[in-house]
Formats: sequence, C-alpha cells, structure tokens
Amino acid sequence: MSRAYVLERTQVVPVPLETAFAFYSDPANLERITPPWLGFRIVAAPPELRAGALLRYRLRLFGVPIRWRTEIVEWRPPRGFVDVQRLGPFLLWEHAHRLTPVAGGTEIYDHVRYRLFLGPLGALVRTFLVRRWVEGIFDYRARRTPALLSAAPPPPPRRTA
Repeated sequence: MSRAYVLERTQVVPVPLETAFAFYSDPANLERITPPWLGFRIVAAPPELRAGALLRYRLRLFGVPIRWRTEIVEWRPPRGFVDVQRLGPFLLWEHAHRLTPVAGGTEIYDHVRYRLFLGPLGALVRTFLVRRWVEGIFDYRARRTPALLSAAPPPPPRRTA
C-alpha cells in the first residue's frame, strides 16, 4: 500500500460561523475557490449538500481530462463535513472541513489525507509535482475565500424541528 500524505490548513475569516458554513456547503462555490489552471468544472451536484450527496467534477492536468467523483460521508452543520473521493486521480482522498467560531469570525480548518497511485514511484511524483499542486490549490483557496465570503449574502435562517 502506498504512503498516506496529509495537508492541514487553518485560516480565520471575518464572518459568522453560519455564513462560512453556508458558503462551503454551496457546491457552486467550489469552482470559485479552485485555481483556474485546473480547468475545474462541476458536472453534477445536488443544490444542497448533505450526507450521501454525490458530486462529479471534471478538471485538466497537462491537458489530460480527469474525472473526479466525491461523496459527502459526514455532515454536521454548521461545524463541518467530510468528503471522500469515490473516483478520481488519487488512490485515497479524504477532506475534512471543520469550522469553529473564534474571536473575529470563523476558523476554517482543512485536513486532507491522500494516497497516490504508482506505489514507491508515487513518492517521487508527489515530491516533484503533486505536493505543489495540492498546496497550490489550498494557497489559492486561502487567498480567494475571504473576499468571496465578505461578498456572500447572509445565510437563510436555520429551520428548527
């Protein structure tokens, strides 16, 4: 089995927890926080995420089209969710999104665990390519998210049972 790699990122955005969660739970915003060099497009997604929701994407690396399918396996509004790759470029991709209210806004914590195909050769590919791609994607998100969140409409009131 190939080695699992981890990427962790934390940032604080100056919006309430509910606003941040509403932003991240809207599938359309994934395209908005993904770098243009990936040619990332959502092919199919439900209008609202929930546990069991399936999302299909398309992207390009070196001009090669890549299909990617993920499933929301954990859904805990407004504190976070976890998506897992079901089909795509990684042997394993688990992305936990955690949101926590803090002084000045909301802390966004991303924890990504991934494995590459290619066995031992995967470690070399990660060192020279994949690590920079994954880090570049999350660097882009960190730059784009605050501006997009500040322009986001407030979330609708939460329904109570």
